[in-house]
Amino acid sequence: MTSPTRLTIALLLATPGTTWGGMEQHTADLATALAERGHGVHVLAHKTYRDHFPAGVHFHPLPVQLGRRNLWLQLALRRRLRELSPHILHAQGNKAAQLAGKTGKLARVRFGTVHGTKSSHKAFDRLDEIVAVSPRILGSLRHPHKHLIYNGVNSECQQIPTDEGPSLPADVTNVIAVGRLEAVKGFDALVRAWAILGPSADNCHLTIFGEGSQRERLARLIQHSDLGDSITLAGFSKNLEPVFRKAELTVISSEREGFPYVLAESLIYGCPVVSTPVSGPRDLLPPSSLSAGHQDRDLADLMARALANLEALKQSQRSAMAFARETLTVKAMAEQTETLYQKAITERQATWK
Repeated sequence: MTSPTRLTIALLLATPGTTWGGMEQHTADLATALAERGHGVHVLAHKTYRDHFPAGVHFHPLPVQLGRRNLWLQLALRRRLRELSPHILHAQGNKAAQLAGKTGKLARVRFGTVHGTKSSHKAFDRLDEIVAVSPRILGSLRHPHKHLIYNGVNSECQQIPTDEGPSLPADVTNVIAVGRLEAVKGFDALVRAWAILGPSADNCHLTIFGEGSQRERLARLIQHSDLGDSITLAGFSKNLEPVFRKAELTVISSEREGFPYVLAESLIYGCPVVSTPVSGPRDLLPPSSLSAGHQDRDLADLMARALANLEALKQSQRSAMAFARETLTVKAMAEQTETLYQKAITERQATWK
């Protein structure tokens, strides 16, 4: 049996359909790019995600809101895989990996992508090949077949500036933060750090883009800190290209990360980044762009240094920006993933004869 040029690929996404974050966007980008490259791509995910995938990608709803040990969910997954008989089953994240590990030989090769730092990655042990989205995650894995493929940003239009999308305040130094408004993103610490800045943030404005369960809590914190004139909760926006082009600084305040999309987008569009010492920024940014820790004061000190000399910060990140434009694209991610799929199938040909 020769390695097929057109693959049947099943991407398994097991998040419960209540939020749309980096892992979900990664799956949508990868599915779209692989379909455009001529493969038969099937996404198995919660029904609410259907509209995030184009017509060229086959969408199959699964009751993934059920627990990973739920027998009905496992049966539904196995039934769908028998119908598809995919060359590749690719699990996105921990829960999907655990489900994929129980599917036996219903797919010829079973992949899993590790999107974040966890205390244990045992869920991936039964899979054939593992992908990490950052060098730091890769180093934490003990799987014998592990690979590094960075998350990619859809940047086909990066050289064509556009004004479509949200705007930022005029006549101020614009600082932005982007992400789900959840505790892990550390936006409460960011707001408190902004309050600590005091005169260092004069004529500066912080805009936070995203939605989530902490929105009301953050709004109250901003109000109680008397920061309503200098911090805006701007909500979710699909197109942030004009924001990254206009902003002078992006701040990542997360408690933990796999590889944040906002890092890639900021660097591709030329906006310098400062961050807590999480996976992704620690791999690409110079040490001077990272805070000493995750405390409010650590973030405040970092932003004060950055705002004092934004041009020097940008110069220090020139190589990271060049790397992002070359490597952190959906095209590069899809090409590397496709190559890895084909290689894995070729190496296992002997066992299918």
